Amino acid sequence: MKLIKNTMKPITQFFALTFTILMLNSCSTDDDDSSISLPDAPNFEVPTSYTFERSGQSTVNFPGQTQRILMGEELINAFLDFNDTALEETLANMFANENAPFQNQELNASSRQIRNTLADSEDFFLNNNAEAAILRAQFDSYISNQATIVQPNINTAASPGQAGQIADGTNTRYVSGQGLEFNQLFTKGLVGGLMLDQIVNNYVSASLLDAGDNRETNDNQVPRNANGTDTQMEHNWDEAYGYLYGVSPNQATPNTTIGDDDNFLNRYTGLVDRDPDFNGIANDIFQAFLTGRAAISQSQYEIRDAQAEIIRERLSTVIAIRAVFYLQQGRSALELPTPDFGAAFHDISEGLGFIVSLQFTRQPNSTQPYFTRSEVDTFIDMVLGDGNNGLWDVTPQTLNTVSEAIASPFNFTVSQAGDSN
Repeated sequence: MKLIKNTMKPITQFFALTFTILMLNSCSTDDDDSSISLPDAPNFEVPTSYTFERSGQSTVNFPGQTQRILMGEELINAFLDFNDTALEETLANMFANENAPFQNQELNASSRQIRNTLADSEDFFLNNNAEAAILRAQFDSYISNQATIVQPNINTAASPGQAGQIADGTNTRYVSGQGLEFNQLFTKGLVGGLMLDQIVNNYVSASLLDAGDNRETNDNQVPRNANGTDTQMEHNWDEAYGYLYGVSPNQATPNTTIGDDDNFLNRYTGLVDRDPDFNGIANDIFQAFLTGRAAISQSQYEIRDAQAEIIRERLSTVIAIRAVFYLQQGRSALELPTPDFGAAFHDISEGLGFIVSLQFTRQPNSTQPYFTRSEVDTFIDMVLGDGNNGLWDVTPQTLNTVSEAIASPFNFTVSQAGDSN
């Protein structure tokens, strides 16, 4: 993935992507089979809140997810601490939870970390360690680039080929010579590489839920350990839930604050839901989590798996909508009578981060992402390939082309996504 050295996009690459867009458009309709419809109501009682008990004790438990979200919050905030003379070391330590890097001492005492959980899902990476290593190194590079390219130039005015600061309204953005904000690439890429991947390709997957004797122990309500009340299958499902709602103030009814609880998947699910074009998607996701958990308690595994497909499709759609939204916001900033490069670079960097996240999406009823790493790399190369200086040279036409390609396999249009909040 080329995020530093820019090259002109090959003509063959452009035609290949154009062909892909046409093919996707030709088979994408409002009745596309890739979209999941909400199933009929189950034949058992589903609670109205994510509250599950056995013998008077809660069986819901996901501390690891809450901790990783909190680690991520401290990490992304530290990206802009340019007074830190050991910035790269600090960020790397936070990424791997080494050398007690967090202000929250509970996080320092935890054995959990972000880096080894990134690109670590059962379905996508269990037998693909090489791919996982490439992706983790990519996130390492965002950290290194922030410290070695951006930090030394924070008092320099950014210009084509020159890293530095650039105004975005009342805000100041800090970019590479290509106009990239590495903190945005890291943050939005983490939404897919950690939260989404762990949910849709790991914890709601039958390969993990049904591993070993999980069905038997779940049928017989055997606790997963001597101190627990939940079965292993229940716990797996709860861990998926935790990556979306793990820091919500009311984890049993989290949609009352969806979008305000963290800076990761929760935030962007809430922002998408606030758009009238997509209102209801947050409820679809919550109801699928709720129904799937109740189905596990009833040993109704087909219903459980149907809810997992809803979660996959809806959360993958959230990622795609936000990728398109930010590319379109960047396009609008470039099309002003006097282009607003600061606003454009900020938005497009966010869009590129969500493009990184696209490779962790999951097509329903399949084991495939909506876009492969190669396709994601092509999108990024296109955005950076209109000239020798990356985002300084990107054209509105290119941003539209990439936006259309991202929207094609989903049931939304570029205009719907582009005018969201």
